[in-house]
Amino acid sequence: MTKIGVTGATGKLGTLVAQRLAAAGADLRLIARSPAKQLPLPDAEVRFANYGDAPKFELAVTGVETLLLVSAMESELRVAEHTTAIEAAVSAGVRRIVYISFQGAAPEATFTFARDHWYTEQQIRQTELPFTFLRDNNYQVHLPALADPETGVISGPAGDGRVAAVAHEDIADVATAVLLDEGLLPNQVRDVTGPRALDLDEVAEILSRHTGRPITYKPESIPEAYESRSHYHAPDWMVAGWVTSYEAIATGELANVSSTVEAVTGHPPIDFERYLDTHPEVLDRLIGRA
Repeated sequence: MTKIGVTGATGKLGTLVAQRLAAAGADLRLIARSPAKQLPLPDAEVRFANYGDAPKFELAVTGVETLLLVSAMESELRVAEHTTAIEAAVSAGVRRIVYISFQGAAPEATFTFARDHWYTEQQIRQTELPFTFLRDNNYQVHLPALADPETGVISGPAGDGRVAAVAHEDIADVATAVLLDEGLLPNQVRDVTGPRALDLDEVAEILSRHTGRPITYKPESIPEAYESRSHYHAPDWMVAGWVTSYEAIATGELANVSSTVEAVTGHPPIDFERYLDTHPEVLDRLIGRA
């Protein structure tokens, strides 16, 4: 049986994938950054390593044949950390990589963090290992977080563009199927999206219905967006990521609705309204429970 390694095992996506693989009886190894977080499967085989630590990561994935590489947290060093992990995986004898990328990944993508994903994809291609790149749209869990909990206003330079946000559960279902079947989506790049693309007025309307309070969308110009976020005193690269995530909606780079979820899993992707029905906790900060 092929040993499958799951990185980011204590994160939301890694946890869901690990649980699904375990239920399918896979030979599984969890790879996490730190033992400080609770593992999704307490009895599973586990190794601890950061992407940027080549010797530890190589040891952690030695014996793994198929590796799920969940992208690291955004940082100025993310591409370098990914590259180190990929090279270590090759040295350890990993034979296939399934990478969680981002829709619209390109060297000149509007969303600056999407550029990191493109460069990571190129690093994986250069290994000449079989791969599958799953390019997620924005996560549905993030849409409620766009609204200011005090004012209920979503502010950003998204214009009237649309976003086909996807649920973690659907990404996990697709990733699990690909990890278990080497013949599924070999050397392919697939967008993974929800069932429809919403503009931010529609997102606000849905959030209003589910919270019982008025949630509105206020379009900003790009300069206004940078100015309104200046009080966070965040690094320039981080603020650019925040602002360009809205700009990518405006340009239409996140509007494409793919058939990947249904084609791979046999079930339609979760609609945003149904996601909120089944995950009421994501609304806590907007209705005063957080």
